[in-house]
Amino acid sequence: MMLGLLMARAGVATIVLEKHADFLRDFRGDTIHPSTLELMFELGVLEGFLKLPYEEVRELRAQIADVTLPFADFRHLPTRCKFIALMPQWDFLNFLAERAARYTTFDLQMRAEVTGVIEESGRVIGVDATTPAGPLQVRADLVVAADGRSSVVREKAGLQVLDLGAPMDVLWFRLSRKPGDPPQTMGRFDIGRIFIMINRGEYWQCGYVISKGSVEEIRRRGLEAFRAEVARLAPFAAGRGEEIHDWDDVKLLTVRVDRLRQWYRPGLLCIGDAAHAMSPVGGVGINLAIQDAVAAANLLAEPLREGRVTPDHLRLVQRRRELPTRVTQWLQVLMQRRVISRVLRGGGQLKPPLALRLFARFPILRRLPGRLIGLGIRPEHVKTPAVAVNVRP
Repeated sequence: MMLGLLMARAGVATIVLEKHADFLRDFRGDTIHPSTLELMFELGVLEGFLKLPYEEVRELRAQIADVTLPFADFRHLPTRCKFIALMPQWDFLNFLAERAARYTTFDLQMRAEVTGVIEESGRVIGVDATTPAGPLQVRADLVVAADGRSSVVREKAGLQVLDLGAPMDVLWFRLSRKPGDPPQTMGRFDIGRIFIMINRGEYWQCGYVISKGSVEEIRRRGLEAFRAEVARLAPFAAGRGEEIHDWDDVKLLTVRVDRLRQWYRPGLLCIGDAAHAMSPVGGVGINLAIQDAVAAANLLAEPLREGRVTPDHLRLVQRRRELPTRVTQWLQVLMQRRVISRVLRGGGQLKPPLALRLFARFPILRRLPGRLIGLGIRPEHVKTPAVAVNVRP
């Protein structure tokens, strides 16, 4: 959606295909980081964007057993917004769609599910899709796959995936939020358990981190045992377990960390999770995807306008975004191995890692994780022009 907005704004005829009828789903990746908020400023839409409902997070904290430690501070970033905005992703997507719809070069087709790619002489020249009105074929100078970690497009195109592994999955569910609850988003690490609560205003979006493949064992223990475990990890919400009516209220997120060896083929480019699935660690996936979109627009808008996009242009996008992807995934895998795996294995006394103790003791050190999470590696900036003649009245 971001790439569609940027391309249409730059005068490139763009069509976005979305398989659902709306965006009203729990995406879980609802952390809009300072890097993305800075892009909203560069597009001239930040003021309108911040009128949407959101919660500000200026500092991240982790609870290790019964000890709470701050570890990331965003208040010193060189950005207009020195905070993470917790915003439902459907609001974010609707906002981008509304802005993009102002350009005559933009078209959004809902309920259009891509089922395959169209090839000619080894080049991708379009996609096949299904719609309520019947089959649809869309032909294009460039197909961009932004269809997530289970990308149909990358599978049909035969692109090779490198799996980096992940030791955990996440069970997501909601609990109501009451006036006396803690205000901040929080994460708790306990022996054998990791529990995350994201402040969504009227409710908590809860993430219960489990060992990879252990969901059936948890279900066998029964829903009452699961409610009791949630009450132990979030004592202030102990009386709300009955809001989890059945296992249908608990959604499994299968965590994967992988990336394509090559993000492109002639006529095709993958970005976001379709190119590199990220772990939930740091909540950076959506923001890396946005950075991919901005880099792709910066590098491809002019060649697309002139009808001369080649694989060399697509290679430049991967080269631009591969280093941030590799470094971020390396940090995520390191965190998974050194912290998350050890916590989930249980046993012994759980102590805060040395790094967390140092962040808590020396506030200035919190600026480093604040920058890594809030801005990432090689943040992008909007360089595509705004072609005013394409704006609808």
